[in-house]
Amino acid sequence: MSKTRILVVDDEPGILRFLRVSFESKGYQVTTAVNGIEALQKAELEPPDIVILDISMPRMDGFETCNRLREWLQVPIIMLSARGDETDKVKCLDLGADDYITKPFGIGELLARVRAMLRRAKTSTVIPTQSLVTSGDLKVNFAQKQVSVAGREIKLTPTEYNLLQELVINAGKTLSHSYLLNKVWGSEYKAEREYLHVFVNRLRAKLEDDAVESRYIATLSGVGYQFRKPT
Repeated sequence: MSKTRILVVDDEPGILRFLRVSFESKGYQVTTAVNGIEALQKAELEPPDIVILDISMPRMDGFETCNRLREWLQVPIIMLSARGDETDKVKCLDLGADDYITKPFGIGELLARVRAMLRRAKTSTVIPTQSLVTSGDLKVNFAQKQVSVAGREIKLTPTEYNLLQELVINAGKTLSHSYLLNKVWGSEYKAEREYLHVFVNRLRAKLEDDAVESRYIATLSGVGYQFRKPT
């Protein structure tokens, strides 16, 4: 059985060494890069299962690297930053990252986040009773984990897919912020409403012609979200 591959990107040699040793001691295969350009090259040569990506780097920062990776790579991306700025967190999520951790961090916390991301990437949060759901031009094939709009396949990250699946199988029901955060991200994310807001907007941008007047995902202000019943 092949080992899970982690790509760690950071311009600080000490952090790279520390993370390599920590992850390898847990049985992961680790590839490192010191900047975004090198990260893109290594990811293309040997696609990772998860990426740990620092924001502040020379030549190409983590924001642009994340954006470039998301053009073709659908695996989880965890961003690292020495700044706890809420604006940076939202920008990372908007660009396609799945999680954000502020330095300094405990290795136990990072390992737990990695395990959670990999688990969610490999398994669905629920078991749908229907293998295929159609709503207008939107089709969600749970059996094959494929989503299409008007016959065009939509590429979703594992987190985006799990969120859409949770909404679709509960079509017509209002799902609270805390419920969705717990089901899709885990209990430790119950207070991270910004994560949910950003990911819903990302789904709308991918599924809708007009994300403001959503045909599929309705916002219940101050309460949560609802997937409109298939028509």
